[in-house]
Amino acid sequence: MAGMKIEDIRLKTVDQLRDDLARLKKEQFNLRFQKATGQLEKTSRVRQVRRDIARIETILSEKAKAAAAA
Repeated sequence: MAGMKIEDIRLKTVDQLRDDLARLKKEQFNLRFQKATGQLEKTSRVRQVRRDIARIETILSEKAKAAAAA
């Protein structure tokens, strides 16, 4: 699975973004746990998930600022 596209993230609602963020944080926790126990196979996924989380948080803050300005 490739990383999320910024255009796709922008089209989602705040609730959808929060759901995605929760799912990614769970996945990040599981990946960290796998790494600690030596079971992690796709090491690149850790970086990908971290970047997707950052993208979603960025868009959420942009939407919050836009809502505050309106």
